[in-house]
Amino acid sequence: MNYIDPHIHMVSRTTDDYKRMALAGCVMVSEPAFWAGFDRSGPEGFRDYFRQLTSFERKRSLAHGIEHRTWLCINAKEAENVELARAVIAMIPEFLESPEVLGIGEIGLNKNTRNESVVFLEHLDLAARLGELVLVHTPHLEDKLMGTRMILDMIRLDGRIPPERVCIDHVEEHTIQAALEAGHWVGMTLYPITKCTPQRAADMIERYGTERILVNSAGDWGHSDPLAVPEFIYEMKRRGHNEATIRTVVYDNPLSFFRQCRRFNFTPAIEQVQVAEATASASPTVRV
Repeated sequence: MNYIDPHIHMVSRTTDDYKRMALAGCVMVSEPAFWAGFDRSGPEGFRDYFRQLTSFERKRSLAHGIEHRTWLCINAKEAENVELARAVIAMIPEFLESPEVLGIGEIGLNKNTRNESVVFLEHLDLAARLGELVLVHTPHLEDKLMGTRMILDMIRLDGRIPPERVCIDHVEEHTIQAALEAGHWVGMTLYPITKCTPQRAADMIERYGTERILVNSAGDWGHSDPLAVPEFIYEMKRRGHNEATIRTVVYDNPLSFFRQCRRFNFTPAIEQVQVAEATASASPTVRV
C-alpha cells in the first residue's frame, strides 16, 4: 500500500532509510524544521538549514522516487532565545515561495514557558498574515496536556487562522479529543519510547474514526523508526480493517491537509495513469 509520512526529519536519516521507505510503499515525506540536537549559534545557521530543506533534501528524496515537502520555523527548544527566534522568523518569508514549502512548522511548546509562548504567537502571526498552513508540536510526557491546552487557547484567541488549516501533532489519548473538537487536524506520532505506538494509534482510530487524523513516524536522530507508518498499516490489517479505511489515514488525509497550501502540487501515480490513458484514448488513430 502506498503511504505518506507527514512528519519525518530526513536530514537526520541515512540514504538507506529512503530506500527502505520506498520499498515499503512511501511516496511522499513531509519534513518539519526541528532542533538539531544542539542550539545553533546564530540566524545564519538557520538560513543554511532552510536551504538544505528546500533544495538538497528533495534531490536525495527523489532519487528514490519519494516526493519531499518541508515546513519552516525555529523549533520550540530554541525559542527561549526570543531575539534569535525573531531573526529567524524574519528570514522565513525568503523561502516561502519555494514549491517545497507547505507552511510554518513545527512550532509549539517544549516546557510551556512564557518565551516559548511569545515565539509561538509570533509564528502564528506570520502564518496568519501570509496565509500559511501551520504544523504544531505539542510537548512530551507530563507537560503535554497543559501545553496542548495552552496551544489550543492561543490559536483560538488569535482567531485569524481557520482551525482546519492547523495540524496539532503528537496527540495522545488525553489530548486528541480536545484538538479534534477545536476543528483541527491531528497527528499521531508512532515513536518507540514517548508519544504513541501503532497499537495505541489503531485504538484511537477505532474510537474517533478517520476524519482529520494523520499518522507519522517523526523519525529523527534519536531512537525512532522511519518505517513506523507501515507498522501502523500492518496493525490495522491485523485487526481486520479494510484497505479503504487504512488508506484514508495514511494517504488520503495527508493529501487533503497539504492541498490547502496554495503551492502544493502533486499528482498521485494512479491519477497519472488515468490521465495518460484518457489522453491516449482521445488521440486520433494514425493509419499507415
